[in-house]
Amino acid sequence: MKDVTIYTTTWCPFCIRAKMLLDKKQIEYNEIKVDGDLQKRQEMAKLSGGHTVPQIFIGETPIGGCDDMFALERQGKLDELLHAH
Repeated sequence: MKDVTIYTTTWCPFCIRAKMLLDKKQIEYNEIKVDGDLQKRQEMAKLSGGHTVPQIFIGETPIGGCDDMFALERQGKLDELLHAH
């Protein structure tokens, strides 16, 4: 199983939804909170190319945000990415 990293803010409803999906699938993830942390937010933007939260990574690959992850789930591709070698 590949490592999952999710950049979030505390009250972001999309962050909460994304974490709920990961929790439902029993996927452990590393959460990096960027609330008020300009350095972490800049790191997130540099790695992902995105400026909004959440930004989700499977391994080293940025998959985008909450809607992107749910789209992968609907297409049956999320599990493939999580378990790819």
